[in-house]
Amino acid sequence: MSLVEDLFEAAKTARKTAYAPYSNFKVGAAIRAEDGTVFTGCNVENAAFPEGVCAEAGAISAMVLSGQQRISEVMVIADAALCTPCGGCRQKLNEFAGSEMVVHVADLNGVRRSFNMAELLPAGFVLEEKD
Repeated sequence: MSLVEDLFEAAKTARKTAYAPYSNFKVGAAIRAEDGTVFTGCNVENAAFPEGVCAEAGAISAMVLSGQQRISEVMVIADAALCTPCGGCRQKLNEFAGSEMVVHVADLNGVRRSFNMAELLPAGFVLEEKD
């Protein structure tokens, strides 16, 4: 299995556990940290909309909890033609990745399109210049 297929399967499995009783729109995400470890997340809705959590945010939290702080690749999967990360998640991903980090967007059958962070977030918020 290729690294991209591995991410796809991890995100697809995460999607199955999503808690989406209001929208019935389940999303899964898998991120590969720089050391190769894969972390997953799923969307978790809440009756007090918009207080839910996106799949990407859940995966980032799991990565940070493990002590990792750099993302090398991301997969987002949903039952949609093209479900790119929302604006907030684009900024969250950007916090832990370089402009060339790849985000794959998939439907239930496979990858539909791949973007780098510069394409998804061309002018992200920057608090301080990084060396």
